[in-house]
Amino acid sequence: MTRAVFLDRDGTINDEAGYINHMDRFRLLPRVEKAIRAFNELGFATVVITNQGGVAKGFFTETFLKKLHLTMIKELRRKGAKIDAVYYCPHHPHGSVKAYSVRCRCRKPSDELVKSAIKELGLVLDGSYIIGDQKRDIEFGRKLGLTTILVKTGYGKGEIIFKKFNGYESPDYVADDLYDASKWILKREGY
Repeated sequence: MTRAVFLDRDGTINDEAGYINHMDRFRLLPRVEKAIRAFNELGFATVVITNQGGVAKGFFTETFLKKLHLTMIKELRRKGAKIDAVYYCPHHPHGSVKAYSVRCRCRKPSDELVKSAIKELGLVLDGSYIIGDQKRDIEFGRKLGLTTILVKTGYGKGEIIFKKFNGYESPDYVADDLYDASKWILKREGY
């Protein structure tokens, strides 16, 4: 059984650019490959868990989304960083594409996507981490018993500035970016 680092996508791995519906709008954030390479070297599975309601809202197709994720994986691999798997929810209860406009069980903060990852990749939650740029990522991680890290990229800086954690548990660590989060994990793991 392998521990994991679960990553949100938009605002954590790539620029938060709204609904990314063209390949040229997808840009990796600086030093992301270094962070993911560190997770790989520590022996963690690196798994992306992302809500992609733009499919349900008609901004892009599921086919486009799969192509985007494959491109992301290949680009990171060229830089020596491995994503083990990407799990996404294409649904949104207020979408315009009927087939995807449902209240589903896979949309974060539901744990269905993580359950799938655990089963398919042989993962354990104990000792695993989650990194994201929104308080919902932190709430999601807490619900699963994960160590939680909020990055100040994407929406993260606003989450901190406006103290949106009132009434919620704060993250275990607030990082400037994914690379800073990886350095904190390395230190926490004794490296």
